[in-house]
Amino acid sequence: MPKFAYQAISETGRAVSGVVEADSIQIATDILNQRGYIPTKVTKAGDEAKKSIFSVIGDRFAGIKPRDLILFTKQFRTMLRAGVPVLTILNILEEQTENPKMKKTAQAIAEDIKEGVSLYDAFRKHPHVFTPLYCSMVKAGEVSGALPDVLERLIYIIEHENKIKSDIKSALQYPIIVVIFLGLAFFVLLTFVIPRFAKIFLSAGLDLPLPTRICISLNQYLANYWFLVLGGAIGLVTVLVLYLKTDQGKYVRDSFFLRIPIMGPLFQKAAMSRFASIFAILQSSGIHVLESMEILSETMANAAIAREFDRIKEQLEAGQGIAGPLKSAKHFPPMVINMVAIGEESGSLDEMLREVSSHYDDEVEYSMGRLSEAIGPMLTIGLAAVVGFFALAIFLPMWDLTKAVQMK
Repeated sequence: MPKFAYQAISETGRAVSGVVEADSIQIATDILNQRGYIPTKVTKAGDEAKKSIFSVIGDRFAGIKPRDLILFTKQFRTMLRAGVPVLTILNILEEQTENPKMKKTAQAIAEDIKEGVSLYDAFRKHPHVFTPLYCSMVKAGEVSGALPDVLERLIYIIEHENKIKSDIKSALQYPIIVVIFLGLAFFVLLTFVIPRFAKIFLSAGLDLPLPTRICISLNQYLANYWFLVLGGAIGLVTVLVLYLKTDQGKYVRDSFFLRIPIMGPLFQKAAMSRFASIFAILQSSGIHVLESMEILSETMANAAIAREFDRIKEQLEAGQGIAGPLKSAKHFPPMVINMVAIGEESGSLDEMLREVSSHYDDEVEYSMGRLSEAIGPMLTIGLAAVVGFFALAIFLPMWDLTKAVQMK
């Protein structure tokens, strides 16, 4: 059975280390939890010594992935609940984390804490690691004195959103690969196959059908003006990338995404789930509504919906409730508005928001299933159209050529 070396914190707050036998790292972690330990580092025995120069180089350029942030937050929360001092926690996290950027971040936060900086301000200095939502939640936990509970809710948000993103990427991975290879096939047929057949058809003096003439024209254009096509494509991509980095570009892009059939409703439902879950946590953590709107504006993944929060905030500052401004805003379904209105009237807004979040979580799952089901037929239709076009371009003149030979 494999052996795993571990470092952990005991129930008394003492640092302990040793080796445990288990089938996997997860099982080893569970065994340590059963013993009453808080694992800070669990690695397969001998793995550190086997680390190659390529692994070291990879670590140096590694970014901070969601799982690194989730693990960091979980360990921070667990040790806080065990009563371990914040500086000790940060020192432990600095030693045990394998991600070099996360290690430097933990070290920098510890240095700031030593100088008397608040935890919120120390986290806020690292926007590439901690989002505005993350920092605001830390601030709410500090102010309320319930930081472990707030971090628990924050972990749920990070894990949930990471799952949604992974599901969307998985659903789109296959069609993207198919489209890329379909484009390559189109290029190869247009560049190498069609010209050879075209010479035969032209030498026979045939009256070429429209699909064949289109293919020949495209081939000649690529052959004579390939540099213009390549330069235009590079220029267009460059301009598009630069435009999409602007606020207006993000707004136009996300507004367009929300109008795409099948995909648009999925993005809207995912955004509603994110809005409701984050807003519920902010409300239960004691953060003011105006500040919540500002945080939501910064943390929404869709710029078109995020812009609506700026307008909602202006109306809230004028003394209006939440449901009224939501009703006048775009992209918010009636169910969300009605649930928020009921929550306001009954004084249980956070509970209603959690219900909305749960509902849209189910809706996102259902929409993902519909998307997966729709992808197959759409790809089949696209593939049939491309194959049919080239088949007509090649076989129609071949049919005419065969008839001409038989007549002779």
